[in-house]
Amino acid sequence: MTTEPDRPGPDDLERAILGETPELNALEVAEATGVTLEEARRLWRALGFPEHGLENAYTDADTEALSTMISAVRADLIDFDLAVNLTRAVGQTMARLADWEVSTLVSRVDDLASDPTTDEGRTGSALRLIEQIKDPFEELLVYVWRRHLAAAVARVEALRANEEDLNTVQLTVGFADIVSFTALSNRLTEERIGDLVEIFESRCADVVTTQGGRVIKSIGDSVLFVSDDPVRAYDIAEGIINVVGRDSRMPDIRLGLASGAVVMRLGDVFGPPVNLAARLTAVARRNRIIIDATTADLLPEDEFETRRLPARPVRGFGIVEPLTVRRA
Repeated sequence: MTTEPDRPGPDDLERAILGETPELNALEVAEATGVTLEEARRLWRALGFPEHGLENAYTDADTEALSTMISAVRADLIDFDLAVNLTRAVGQTMARLADWEVSTLVSRVDDLASDPTTDEGRTGSALRLIEQIKDPFEELLVYVWRRHLAAAVARVEALRANEEDLNTVQLTVGFADIVSFTALSNRLTEERIGDLVEIFESRCADVVTTQGGRVIKSIGDSVLFVSDDPVRAYDIAEGIINVVGRDSRMPDIRLGLASGAVVMRLGDVFGPPVNLAARLTAVARRNRIIIDATTADLLPEDEFETRRLPARPVRGFGIVEPLTVRRA
């Protein structure tokens, strides 16, 4: 009499992804790499993972990764604090990417699991999918990282060519915000909300990229982007309205643009223009663009018409006179 093989479980998924079974504790990893236990824990936390005390929760690959980072410190390429910051950047980026990838693939796993010709179950189907895509996707990650690194270096060099402060650049910041998102989300199913946000973010990203701008972050019902050219920033804002706000299947949106010096740090931007662009969305009418006076001064007068709106208090900025804008 033959017995059916056991179906794969969650541990099999973890081994398939990691390529090995965790057999080391934190103290063993620290000793193998020649760092203190606290330094090893700092880097592990920076990656975004919880600590496991002295449980066997680490692999040889974890030890190799830690050794790689520490070797850069010992070669005086970077100091330990910078190593922690770089590790945190990788951890936060990869965490979001992993969540995005899993949420995108889960429907495909369900399709595979429902195939009557197989008897894998969801875990088995996920295991088969992982085995098929992990190597090509890993190659894609390295390729895309190199392309973005090259683009980021070129961008920083261009923006900072005449800047004494290497962390501060002049940019136009844009903020696109879905109108009445809270009320809208209360009326929609969870699946519909997810679809709406995904479409909103992807359409915004396509417009921003096409116009040479950069999406800094998406926060559900809003997208923050930047451009080193105020005219292109306007084109981005107008393009987002065209593909989102003027689509009867999508909600209305508001756009705010503000220009000035911003600090670029850890993949994010900070400074008064960022805050003001967000505040201006509360002033804008549906599917309209509102700008600050600095942006208005930067736009060519023969190409754009601006109109001052009544002065009003804006939180954090006192009394502000926003402007409407359109092409002449």
